[in-house]
Amino acid sequence: MNDLTCFAELDTFIDALPTKKGALISVLHKAQDIFGFLPTEVQDHVANKLDVPASKVYGVVTFYSFFTMQKKGQFRVNVCLGTACFVKGAQDILDEFKKELGVDTGGVTEDGKFSVDALRCIGACGLAPVITVNGKYYGRVTKADVKGIIAEYSSKGEEANG
Repeated sequence: MNDLTCFAELDTFIDALPTKKGALISVLHKAQDIFGFLPTEVQDHVANKLDVPASKVYGVVTFYSFFTMQKKGQFRVNVCLGTACFVKGAQDILDEFKKELGVDTGGVTEDGKFSVDALRCIGACGLAPVITVNGKYYGRVTKADVKGIIAEYSSKGEEANG
């Protein structure tokens, strides 16, 4: 999908809102779903459409960890480093993903297929250590599971995005 199509889809969403007041977070979620991340030009567009200062949009984007200003991979690997996960070896799992994919935390593989990030507590402490891939949860993950999880997504095409 090209940028014009993406902006048109976002405009359609915003124009259908019953009120723009208080809609910033839901609009940013929709924008991130459409674009995959929230670069400055998307933030400026949202600010203009909602008639709010660009600084307010930027403040919300940078405050909440679920928003990102950096392009992510087709498959977004998030490793929880909250206390329960960390104690049960999440750092080793994060390090294994980084090693296997050849990227640092926050990085994207050269082919654009994977990105790896660390999060603080995702609220699934009973399954520690936990990772998510595009929102799908994997609990009680071990270093030995990492290659299999990567392989599961390496064989998927664009239809798996999202």
